[in-house]
Amino acid sequence: MAFRPLGDRVLVKRVEEEEKTKGGIIIPDTAKEKPQEGEVISVGPGARDEAGKVQPLDVKAGDRILFGKWSGTEVKLDGKDLLIMKESDILGVLEA
Repeated sequence: MAFRPLGDRVLVKRVEEEEKTKGGIIIPDTAKEKPQEGEVISVGPGARDEAGKVQPLDVKAGDRILFGKWSGTEVKLDGKDLLIMKESDILGVLEA
């Protein structure tokens, strides 16, 4: 199934956290917090300003981002857990 976000919305896949700590302790699923890091899957065309002009988004598919703990709406597409959020919910882009 293809999904195209509208406006300034972004489709994000969470990045899985490590199963172990650096010291080798295995973290059970019940103790894990949901990661606040993800990869942008697709982006909408952008929001319209007061003049009706479309302002393109600063993020693009493939970008690695950080977002707030309670950001976005969780959805399940093709069996994958994804998030849909506004670009304003994104805190920043991670660059290598």
